[in-house]
Amino acid sequence: MPSIKSLKKEINNDIGDLIEEIYLWELSNPKGDLTKSEKLIEEAIQIFDDLMAKINSISGENLKGKFKALNEERKKLMETLMKKSAAL
Repeated sequence: MPSIKSLKKEINNDIGDLIEEIYLWELSNPKGDLTKSEKLIEEAIQIFDDLMAKINSISGENLKGKFKALNEERKKLMETLMKKSAAL
């Protein structure tokens, strides 16, 4: 299990890379439906905020298990976002 700092960094990098990919798509497809891509960016930012809030609120016992579950949630959410991005 990665450290808290590493997990936050992974989330930041994953979301940042996705948003960058969407911006590149927008630049290469100026006639495309930009409302869909902007909504996807907003969704990615919301997911980022939610995951960071969850990380910061974790306390108590079984921290390792809680962070492992959060890491799995991150992977599932990123997979969903990537599928939506590919559908643009």
